[in-house]
Amino acid sequence: MRHADPELPPGPRIPTALQGAGFVVNRRRVLHQLSARYGPVFSMSLPTFGDTVFVSDPALAKQVYLAKSDVVVNMRPNLGRTLGPGSIFAVEGDDHRRQRRLLTPPLHGKRITEYEAIVAEEFASEAANWPIGRPFPTMEPMMRITLNVILRAVFGANGAHFDELRRLMPSLVAAGSRLSTLPALPTVGGRLNPQTRFLAQRAEYNTVVTSLIREARADPALADRRDILALMLQSTYDDGAAMTDAEISDELLTLLAAGHETTATTLAWAVERLTRHPQILADLAAEAETDEKALRTATIHEVQRSRPVIDLFGRHVVADSLALGDYRIPRGTNVLVAISLLHDDSRQFKDPERFDPGRFIDVKPPQAWLPFGGGTRRCIGAAFAHMEMDVVLREMLRTFTPATTTAADERWHSRGVAYAPARGGRMAVTRRR
Repeated sequence: MRHADPELPPGPRIPTALQGAGFVVNRRRVLHQLSARYGPVFSMSLPTFGDTVFVSDPALAKQVYLAKSDVVVNMRPNLGRTLGPGSIFAVEGDDHRRQRRLLTPPLHGKRITEYEAIVAEEFASEAANWPIGRPFPTMEPMMRITLNVILRAVFGANGAHFDELRRLMPSLVAAGSRLSTLPALPTVGGRLNPQTRFLAQRAEYNTVVTSLIREARADPALADRRDILALMLQSTYDDGAAMTDAEISDELLTLLAAGHETTATTLAWAVERLTRHPQILADLAAEAETDEKALRTATIHEVQRSRPVIDLFGRHVVADSLALGDYRIPRGTNVLVAISLLHDDSRQFKDPERFDPGRFIDVKPPQAWLPFGGGTRRCIGAAFAHMEMDVVLREMLRTFTPATTTAADERWHSRGVAYAPARGGRMAVTRRR
């Protein structure tokens, strides 16, 4: 029977501070324990996020991400707090739809294939420095590859400004990721305060990108350029208005931040998984010598299922209530889809603890597979990210023979918003003749 009045699902009733402490220290374990106790819908009271409902049923997850924009908005707080008010994470309603329409074309379709050569070039440049025969963490090299790729895709060239962004972005992204999960901090304490350090880095970013925007506007060949910044500057909303410099700056930061860390982290997880599965690795190496990629695509899907980098996405209820199964979730509640719980559910994926790309061979991922989120806020760069991962894995297997290992699985390490392999996805390689 549906409840007559808005009501939170069951959940722990210990103090908010204790719930928050467990969530920060090991949210994966906490969510698995609460799911085992309360089922696919439960609630927590968390610092920063307030009353929060967690969902781990695919049908209910779909209810959440397909809910109308007058019922729910993006979860609060979200990455827009650090990426800026012009970020696609921060805007709502018509503004969100307008920005999404502008950003979609350069990240999908035929335009994607134009970036494949850039990915291959950046991999070759970075991999030329990989040690031979000695294990090394792959996450930082993967971060450099994906950052260089997105910089070139966004701005179209190299130069002094790009060197500044290459230096600045890794620490800016790391700081923003951690701050996004914390309460707003007062700007006291000087450089010891992470909020103060982040704001200083953001100011540096704004200075560099504002210069790049001005240079692009003045470029007589702007109409012939194919980079994302040029397309933004030439695009207009339905009413003919152009994006402001502040909106462009925030959106470029969103693309640079979200467009490289999660992809690089997934590639590091792919290395961690494949070096522990010799037969899959051998089959992938054989496929890489052909024009086929069915197994590689399935492997990427299985890495994202078994090691989701982002484990939560959600909405914030702004209507009187949100209908969710047998519950009506009250206004002011965050409702989060627990991706890792869905991906670990044996009812959705047989033997979920087993790394098995075969489950995705020539099969469309099921409704429970949600590494990119869902609905109108599904990751706008999903196709771009998949292309990057596909090309990097192909080029890696054509260039090197990774050594397999019997070492224990690398632990999950929280970087704030994202989860990475604790040892960086270590691998030793030999160069193929």
